[in-house]
Amino acid sequence: MSISTTYPSYAIAIGSNRRGRHGHPCDEVRAAIAALPGVVAVSRLIETAPLGPSLRRFTNAAVLLQSAESPPAMLARLKAIERDFGRRRGQRWSARVIDLDIVLWSGGVWRDSALCVPHAAFRSRDFVLRPLAQIAPRWRDPLTARTIRQLAMGLDKVDRTPIRS
Repeated sequence: MSISTTYPSYAIAIGSNRRGRHGHPCDEVRAAIAALPGVVAVSRLIETAPLGPSLRRFTNAAVLLQSAESPPAMLARLKAIERDFGRRRGQRWSARVIDLDIVLWSGGVWRDSALCVPHAAFRSRDFVLRPLAQIAPRWRDPLTARTIRQLAMGLDKVDRTPIRS
């Protein structure tokens, strides 16, 4: 994809598993979506199990937004929204009021010391791919050339049978 009026510029993953000033995590996600500039598509909200030590379930969604901002400028905007919502940096994968991640950028790949686009782990995260597949099924991962739909379907094919010792 390239930046144009036809295609969104960013795919953003959103998650919350802690109440904030807007209320329940689903209300936090909705408020974050409203705070984002240039939103052109919004997935349904889904509830998912947490990764890591957190015990609280997450509310997740994805949005597509149009912006001429560079990836570092977009990251700064997202971090400012997180701070405004009361997010504090702490333990990795802990409970959080809001989490906003750049998953894809229509400019392709971006790498610097603060940011890696596409998001390094998005291909293995059902809570990112399922919502994203609702709104951008044909968007291609610039590193694998697979569509979001293909990546999401690939997760369904993973053998989840427990390993016996």
